[in-house]
Amino acid sequence: MSIDTKIAARVAKLARIAVPEAELPRLAGELNGILAFMEQLNEVDVEEVEPMTSVTPQRLKRREDVVTDGDQQEAVLANAPDAREGFFAVPKVVE
Repeated sequence: MSIDTKIAARVAKLARIAVPEAELPRLAGELNGILAFMEQLNEVDVEEVEPMTSVTPQRLKRREDVVTDGDQQEAVLANAPDAREGFFAVPKVVE
């Protein structure tokens, strides 16, 4: 897939990025470079490769599953800028 300036302008609009008209050809070139790299990665055979969480082999640190002391509601809410009825109070974001 090749990205032209029209598609680059649409991508910028969808991403809510202000891109001047003169910069659209450069953006299209960068997006084409990203797509070319993705196509190159798709050519790599990873059929026999085991998934890993890190590039270095290591085991995840384990801790004992024990109950810790809870009931610290007042201590936790002491740092809250606004707390009501035992909960964090946050501004309404949906009308």
